[in-house]
Amino acid sequence: MKKTIVLFLISLFMLQSCSINSEIIYHKDAASTSVTDIDTREFMAEMKAMTPDSLKEKEFGDMDKLPTAWTSIYDLEKQEGKLKTTNPDSIRIMKKIFMKSKKENNEPAGFSFKMEHFVSEDYKALENFTKHEKLPLDQNIFNNWDGKTLTINTDNFNLKNIEETLRTKSLKEETEKIEGMMTMFFKNIGTTLKFENKIKSISGKHDWLKQVDDHSLRIEYDLKAMYDQDAKFKNADKKIVIVTE
Repeated sequence: MKKTIVLFLISLFMLQSCSINSEIIYHKDAASTSVTDIDTREFMAEMKAMTPDSLKEKEFGDMDKLPTAWTSIYDLEKQEGKLKTTNPDSIRIMKKIFMKSKKENNEPAGFSFKMEHFVSEDYKALENFTKHEKLPLDQNIFNNWDGKTLTINTDNFNLKNIEETLRTKSLKEETEKIEGMMTMFFKNIGTTLKFENKIKSISGKHDWLKQVDDHSLRIEYDLKAMYDQDAKFKNADKKIVIVTE
C-alpha cells in the first residue's frame, strides 16, 4: 500500500496539467466525509512510454493491483500482510480511510482517497496517526464543524499535507525546491464544501472562497499567491464562520 501511495504522489508531482479536486460533505450529526480525486491518465501514458517493457510489470504492478472499489487502508495492509499496528485508535482510523483506483481501457487512470463519516474524536486520532503515516489529505478537514456551524481557519488554505508527504518521500528536499515545483506543476487545485442543510449566513471573506449555491462553497487555490509572501489580497480574513439552518 505504501508503494502505491508513493506512486500516487509522484503522479501528483509530475503532471504539468494536474488538477486535484476535493470535496468535504458536512453532515447534520457533526460528522464529515471528504473525498480527493486525481486524474493520472496523462502521467501514466508518459511514464509507460519511457519505461522499458521489461520493467513495466515491476514498476506499475502495484498500481494495477489496487482495487477499483473503495477499500479501506486497513484491508489493503491486511491483504498485503503488512498490518503492523495493534493500536485500537489507529485501526479505527485505518478502517475509515478508503482508497481506490480508476481505470480506462483496463489501464490505470486515477486515484481517489476518502475519509468516511469522521467525527471529532476521529480527527484527533488522525493527527496522531499521520505523524507516522503521511497521507495527502485536505488540510481543511481540521476546521471545526459542530453540525450547524463551520468555523474555517484560512491558514488551512494550503497544501501542507501533500508538501510534507513529498518531502518525506523525496529524501527531504529543500523547502524552497518543493515550493518551486508545487507552483510549476500543479494546476486547478480546489475544494468544495457541501452542507446537508441550507446555508443561513456567512461571516468573514477570503479571495479564494466563493459561495456556489445554497448548500455549497468552493475554495480555488492561487498557487502563485500561496507561495508569494508579498501577495496582495482584497479579502483575507483569518476566520470565516458558516452557519446552516
